Amino acid sequence: MPSHDPNRVIIFDTTLRDGEQSPGCSMSPPEKLRVAKALADLGVDVIEAGFPAASRGDWESVQTIAREVSGPVICGLARCNRDDIEKAYGAIKEAPRHRIHVFLATSAIHREHKLNMAKSEILKAAVEGVRLARSLVADVEFSPEDASHTELEFLAEVVSAVIAAGATTINVPDTVGYTTPQEFAEVFHYLKKHVAGIDQVVLSVHCHNDLGMAVANSLSAAGAGARQIECTINGIGERAGNCSLEEVVMALKTREAYYGLSTGIQTTRLYPTSRLVSTITGMPVPRNKAIVGENAFAHESGIHQHGMLKHHSTYEIMRPQDVGLARTNLVLGKHSGRHAFRDRVRELGYELDEADLNRAFDDFKALADKKKELFDGDIEALVLRAGGDGVGPWHIDALWTSATSGAAASAVVRLKHSDGRVVEQGATGDGPIDAAFKAIETATGTAVKLHSFEVRSVTEGEDAQGEAIVNVVHNERSYRGASISTNIIESSARAFLEVINRIQSSRPGARPAHAQLSAEAQTVQASV
Repeated sequence: MPSHDPNRVIIFDTTLRDGEQSPGCSMSPPEKLRVAKALADLGVDVIEAGFPAASRGDWESVQTIAREVSGPVICGLARCNRDDIEKAYGAIKEAPRHRIHVFLATSAIHREHKLNMAKSEILKAAVEGVRLARSLVADVEFSPEDASHTELEFLAEVVSAVIAAGATTINVPDTVGYTTPQEFAEVFHYLKKHVAGIDQVVLSVHCHNDLGMAVANSLSAAGAGARQIECTINGIGERAGNCSLEEVVMALKTREAYYGLSTGIQTTRLYPTSRLVSTITGMPVPRNKAIVGENAFAHESGIHQHGMLKHHSTYEIMRPQDVGLARTNLVLGKHSGRHAFRDRVRELGYELDEADLNRAFDDFKALADKKKELFDGDIEALVLRAGGDGVGPWHIDALWTSATSGAAASAVVRLKHSDGRVVEQGATGDGPIDAAFKAIETATGTAVKLHSFEVRSVTEGEDAQGEAIVNVVHNERSYRGASISTNIIESSARAFLEVINRIQSSRPGARPAHAQLSAEAQTVQASV
């Protein structure tokens, strides 16, 4: 990353670490790798690939990303202890460019209620952690967790000590989203005035969105001298989320004349990357979400429409094309060929290998026989699903449902197992979807508690594709499944079966490469 340019802001993406800690956003190893490759294509400078000490599964995911993703610095998070740091190094060491990110809480609240440590003990542990990390790698980041709640004098003392110990990046996190823009800028001004060697390191900022000010606080810190911003795609993260990458990047680009700062982000890839993360995590992007929401470039008011017809700048401060949002809508039909399909996929900002392209094209032809009109959203849905892991022991071979007003609905499902078994099972329920879920539970021998069930249209028109998202609890763990089809009942059944496949694949002795993280990974979490 270009340390020689004082006006260049490093974009540190923590979607795969802090973002994944958001409830319901856990990703399987292949999904993490897919997101990491998309982040590299987006042009992020640093990918925080995970917390290797959390579990064996997380360690393996970070190691895979370090081996297979080129371009960005690959970073692993670690607490200030030997075991964490050595595990982080083992996971990231094969990346051509790698970093260890160590953290330790410094606020009075954390010292008293979480760590039970005195200031002197905090100072000693922080220095030892940074020294150990620096003995393994040349690029070491240190975060004083809950910095915005920490006494400024002690914060400066800790930062001075870890810089002397070899830290190359100092991250100042607003861990609980408590600070305000002006207040946060003052923290950076204080550190720059009172910390020896502060000009020899990169100052970083990591903001949470509990009061809705994560982006504003991050921009304020950048204005006060921070040259690294830590953020996530779609702003996902614990509680109310993190600073949104697409928002902070486009704020710097749109207001470059004001901030005088730039990033290396390929902004035309923001929209497809947002859609990919939304699809993989099952977290829909709100329609009014800045930059990547459906309404971000929509105009309904007559006055606004009149102005837009005169000139786009009357009501748009950026062009949809700047963030990768194509304005063409109706694109292809059932007579379209493979080359036209491939070209449209690329125009939408996606790249597929030959196997995934063939799978998506086959699905496209099947969908084209069902729908009168195919829209960009249809193509995106096919592409995003084609690259998923989607592998599991059970597959739906056939599904029949029946529902009559005033009577119980029924469903019969025929499932095929990877070992060759074929199971056919019927059930009744409050509706055809409920009946299908019960039939699948009985057929697979896996009972779950349904936590939430959502259906939404991913395209437009009466024959639009619908996405079903199912969240269940099984043995005190949460699992998510999603599927897209023009048939909502079929989409729901396939999403529910995906959940069953995830559960069965994560059982001891049956864990394939695409299994979700272990329970340990979900409990050993860090909030920097």
